[in-house]
Amino acid sequence: MSGSLWLKNGTMRDTLPVVPRQRVTETPHGTPYADDPVGELADRLSALAAHAVHPDEIAAILESDGMTDDHIRLTYGRADSFALAEDIYARVERHHPRPEAAPAGPWHLGLAGCLLRGLVFALPGLAYVLGAPLLGGASITPLLAGAVAGWVWNQALSHRAYSWLGLGDPAAAARALLLGAPAGALLGSVVAFAAAGPAESPTVVFAAGQALYLGAATVLLVLGRERALLCALSPLLGAVPAFWYDLPDPVRAGLPALSLAAATAIAATTLRPGPLRRPRPGPPLAASLPYGLFGLGSGLLVLYAGAGDALVTGAGPVVALTLSMGPAEWLLHRFRSVSLARLRTLTTARAFRRAAAGNLVHCLGAYLAVLLALTAVGTLLWPGAEALGGARLLGLVLVGVVLWLGLLLQAFGAVRSAAAVCVAAAATQTLDPGSGPAVSGAAAAVLAVLTCALLVRPTAHRL
Repeated sequence: MSGSLWLKNGTMRDTLPVVPRQRVTETPHGTPYADDPVGELADRLSALAAHAVHPDEIAAILESDGMTDDHIRLTYGRADSFALAEDIYARVERHHPRPEAAPAGPWHLGLAGCLLRGLVFALPGLAYVLGAPLLGGASITPLLAGAVAGWVWNQALSHRAYSWLGLGDPAAAARALLLGAPAGALLGSVVAFAAAGPAESPTVVFAAGQALYLGAATVLLVLGRERALLCALSPLLGAVPAFWYDLPDPVRAGLPALSLAAATAIAATTLRPGPLRRPRPGPPLAASLPYGLFGLGSGLLVLYAGAGDALVTGAGPVVALTLSMGPAEWLLHRFRSVSLARLRTLTTARAFRRAAAGNLVHCLGAYLAVLLALTAVGTLLWPGAEALGGARLLGLVLVGVVLWLGLLLQAFGAVRSAAAVCVAAAATQTLDPGSGPAVSGAAAAVLAVLTCALLVRPTAHRL
């Protein structure tokens, strides 16, 4: 068949014969083409192409594989990577994966777990109910001195162990606890002995048991064994009849001893440091010091808010503050999780500042409500508890504000500021015992300013 071409003047001339285009079945190198090279490529890229939301994503994949436009024209018969990507996009069915749920993260914590921690914080107080008659009229100064020394040491030890866990080295954390917990027990015992008078041997023995328990409890709490610690403390529930009845001295001494032995044994069996390895660079020791100082300041403020010189009758506020640490921990987690949710949804810094401030007021108010409720219940149920007057109740509330805001700043890495304020307030109240509410109020105001200055900034909440 011949082709013809009409000229402008109406004449016609013959052209070359039209030959149908033949399919090229071999590449220039002699290797055969696929019957449908685009289809074969689409099958090969189906896993990636099915998730693409635009052909340009497929074009980027092709170019990252080194496909040039010349190669695409020669092999696949398309002009360039974009044309080939559009063809593949049309051939492959869309299959977008379901979005994964947002990870819970460290700031999502169940209320039951926090309440359990608050319970194990407060149950050891029953040991004082059992042991108070055995101590007679001895001063409680050795007990308080040993307790404060234990709080300082074990707060710093907990931070160091948690730091090792954060570095992904649980064996190093276990070794730190294995060495640090007995050292803390020895320190608390020595401080109690140094503070004791010549005829206060029973108090020193009780303080040594207290120091040993603090070390064992630190091990179990850091390693997440709250339920095991609760089981170890269950013998202390035998102190409940002691609120109304006089128990025999062997029972009063035996129940705390049994609980102490159980906690120590469980902690010893829980620690498995593993084989010795070449030491790796760890967290600096100085980084744990502010946490110990925060434990010193907050512990003294709690003691001043409650017990004073009375071991049992004035301990109601201390028990309330101790029990409130469980809900306080949950509210700290809730503040962080709600703030992160607002950070994802709000679009302006001003809106986030308002939301963060409202969230802070809400969580702090909830904690104070829980604290007041626990105080009221404790005053009704605690044997011989003294009713809190207006000044003491105000002081208790202010100490609660200091504790919660201090813990919140500590959770956001501002532990030095929280420790400095708490230590200064405790030192002032030690020098002037009558300045309790004023000192606590000033500390609460300073911590409130620091908290607002730090936590209304969106950058403070980024993980």
